Amino acid sequence: MRVGVVFPQLESGTDPGAIREYAQAVEQLGYAHLVAFDHVLGADRSTRPDWKGPYDASSLFHEVFVLLAFVAAWTTRLEVAPSVVILPQRQTVLVAKQAASLDVLANGRTRLGVGLGWNEVEYVGLGQSFADRAKRYGEQIRVLRMLFTNEVVDYTGRHHRIDRAGIRPLPVQRPIPIWMGGSADDAVKRIARIGDGWFTFAQPDGDGPERLARFRDHVREAGRDPATFPIEGRVVFAKRTPDEWVRRALGMRDLGMTHLEVSTMGAGYATLADHVAALRRFREEGRELFA
Repeated sequence: MRVGVVFPQLESGTDPGAIREYAQAVEQLGYAHLVAFDHVLGADRSTRPDWKGPYDASSLFHEVFVLLAFVAAWTTRLEVAPSVVILPQRQTVLVAKQAASLDVLANGRTRLGVGLGWNEVEYVGLGQSFADRAKRYGEQIRVLRMLFTNEVVDYTGRHHRIDRAGIRPLPVQRPIPIWMGGSADDAVKRIARIGDGWFTFAQPDGDGPERLARFRDHVREAGRDPATFPIEGRVVFAKRTPDEWVRRALGMRDLGMTHLEVSTMGAGYATLADHVAALRRFREEGRELFA
């Protein structure tokens, strides 16, 4: 199992030196990758009494591609990945360009995580339709892979027209692996058909084992091998003890998850140095996960 971290966007602050030190510490501790959440706009909760979203206008989010390029520049081994870019609210060709540039500057140390998202306010602000996002999503992934692997693309689809054009530079990885997030039934079936990996919220308790078994059935039905399909789970530190962090991680490993991300966000740490201390504690308590 490859063990990585969730960059604590909400609590990361704006000091570039502190972010650099955090990223380098994560790498030095032996974590394999760093993933970062994507949000562009935060809604004003005070004008929306029925707002149920976890983030709002007070939530700090660095732009994900800029952040990951910064992290890649200050590290040498750490893989960087958005988890996940809200793809249908962004222009597909621009995402391809950004992801390819990140892959080049990181010397191939990236994956592209994508998802549908839930925040209609962001879609409106970015000039994209929220209602038909799922219909555009599959075509977007097809277009991304074409742009990642061809110097010139000539494509006419339902939602895209590329008239004999291409991005340059092409990425180191051709194509960049496209991992997908989602938990709804339609989403996991789509991931099983066209994804290169799955970011899942499934846990080793409750209905988690059943959800993983169903997903692997979908992979098999899509004519693919579930034994080789990578899955990344998430352990959240908030409201859990270090023993619980490790037990949960080991449970995910026992379920056959190939990757793990640990999230220190929301656990009450005041500084990025405090987040690093928690990651060091997990590294020590769960050393068998890093063997």
